[in-house]
Amino acid sequence: MAPKTKFTKQDIVVAAFDIAKTDGIESITIRKVAERLGSSIAPIYVNFNDVQELLQQVVERALQVARGMIMEEQSGQPFRDIGMASLRFAKEYPVLYRDLMMKDNPHMKNTPEQLGEVIGLMRQDPELAEFSDQELQSILLNMQVFQTGLCVMVANDLFTKNVDDEQMMNMMDEAAEAFIRAAHARKLERN
Repeated sequence: MAPKTKFTKQDIVVAAFDIAKTDGIESITIRKVAERLGSSIAPIYVNFNDVQELLQQVVERALQVARGMIMEEQSGQPFRDIGMASLRFAKEYPVLYRDLMMKDNPHMKNTPEQLGEVIGLMRQDPELAEFSDQELQSILLNMQVFQTGLCVMVANDLFTKNVDDEQMMNMMDEAAEAFIRAAHARKLERN
């Protein structure tokens, strides 16, 4: 009879995620994860073929955390919820945010499915209902550029004065309103 598995795949991913939160994704090694678990490397190789497969699972876990943060916001404005959750992720996981958003990361390529998921959330916002998918993509890209800059400032503690969550959300709201007004104006010009 084979010995019982001491660590589940989930246990291993959680240990690797904990390393990524403090030391970064690039610092994850099979040996470090084994040390974190108080184990040999064998249980990790039972569950993962190599470190790249484990890293992909760590990125998936980070995306699950981010999605969970979006769902927790519940302001009734999904577009706003995405922005607030992004700021929160940058603040709570600055090392991970920098690794995922500021470095060339083969595990973090945007897919059409991910874009469709975000567009679907945006479509739930009554203020955005009249826009086509292409127009929503344009608004999203503009907002992503602004939001990424703001989140980079948060993750790297670059504000010259203390800026609280409410002030950051006001900045996000003002930018979103400006991008939406501009999209409305473009729509009127075309018609």
